[in-house]
Amino acid sequence: MHEILRQHIEKIVALTDDEFAFVCTHFTTKSFRKREFIIQQGERVGHAYFIISGLVKLVYGDESGNQHIVSFAMEDWWESDFLAYFTQTKATLALQCIEDTTVYCLSLDDYRQLCAGLHKMEHFFLWKANAGHIASQQRILSFLTSNAKERYEQLLKRSPSLFQRVSKTLLASYLGVSRETLSRLRRS
Repeated sequence: MHEILRQHIEKIVALTDDEFAFVCTHFTTKSFRKREFIIQQGERVGHAYFIISGLVKLVYGDESGNQHIVSFAMEDWWESDFLAYFTQTKATLALQCIEDTTVYCLSLDDYRQLCAGLHKMEHFFLWKANAGHIASQQRILSFLTSNAKERYEQLLKRSPSLFQRVSKTLLASYLGVSRETLSRLRRS
């Protein structure tokens, strides 16, 4: 499993064997079952998660009981309630497994020690944060400027495997449409 993490990091920064051994000392692994929560709203967020295998959804539950899917994360992606993680406050988002999932866990203390002890990792995390910020802006813009069909086509182009791994109900929620509308979009 360590090789998965190394390959992921080395897409951005090269590491020596000693540097990678240092990196590994800051991560733990954990496995979760399908439908299990990794993070629940209202709880303290202790870790950021790198998905080794599986699929998760990041969800906001509003006061009316509606569930809004913020994002999906699969293999080779990072996910957490980053606001709660970095500010050490209670989660406003929940992270739930759609499939059995195995993750690398990185505590905030380990994140800080890793960045302080190996500046290459600081560069790596900055690059990942920038990429996440860009993706979030693109998602917001798609809701502001694209109709449902265009959002559907953008998602199909960007993440085609989601359509085999995620139920129509979850995809519809993510796209901000009803399940019936999603069915019409899939046929057109």
